[in-house]
Amino acid sequence: MKINPSFAEKLLMRFIKEEFSKLNFKKGILGLSGGLDSSVCALLAAKALGPKYIIGLIMPYKDSFGRDVKDAEDFACHLGISFRSIDISPMVDPYFAKYPTNNRILRGNKMARERMSILYDVSARERALVLGTSNKTELLLGYGTIHGDMACAINPMGDLYKTQIRQLARYMKIPDKILRKKPTAGLWAGQTDEGELGLTYTKIDRILYQLVDLKKTKKEVISSGFQKRDVEKIITLIKGSEFKRKMSPIPKISDRTVGHNFLFPFDWDR
Repeated sequence: MKINPSFAEKLLMRFIKEEFSKLNFKKGILGLSGGLDSSVCALLAAKALGPKYIIGLIMPYKDSFGRDVKDAEDFACHLGISFRSIDISPMVDPYFAKYPTNNRILRGNKMARERMSILYDVSARERALVLGTSNKTELLLGYGTIHGDMACAINPMGDLYKTQIRQLARYMKIPDKILRKKPTAGLWAGQTDEGELGLTYTKIDRILYQLVDLKKTKKEVISSGFQKRDVEKIITLIKGSEFKRKMSPIPKISDRTVGHNFLFPFDWDR
């Protein structure tokens, strides 16, 4: 689980540079929440492309995330990137006024998709590529909103577990006030990832590392000292969220089918 943060930083910066070059984009855009993942991603992008080419969008719902908004604004100023604050409540509230619900997950998912809708609108106006901020832990557990915070053009940190991103953040000198925060998806005021998942990221990542990276069986992971219910919960989340990690299935009819055997850019000029 321990990474070489210097190597990781260089690799991810190179990845960002190369992907932007391949896709012929100069500017990048991402949602800034005031949390750890988006802060690390913004710093990597600013170092890779230059601060003047990065746009941060801060998208609170009403006044529920005042401290996070201030932290996001302060960090954007510290990086020297341009940023905008857009309150999503005028877009979200009319929908729930017409289609009310007390389900906090439904409301949170709607907010996440509204934020991504705004990100892609501004990305088109600015011709900026959307940078994803989901980490490996979230992707494996499906802990994110499909077509919401999981949407992006490229995801630089998708192969780093949450605890590994924390290691990288310390190395890159992310401010302590951001490092000390309890991780939250910002679905509602007071929501925390670990509270919702019922496990700490430290424990989750250690279980995931054994299941995914070391390819251990459930029995082997339990035998290494983890409780059966925790391991089974992680496995259930991985299996239940597989659809979030895949392109939508397409039935094969033609000789060359997207997602089957049309997998790489085709050289149309040859």
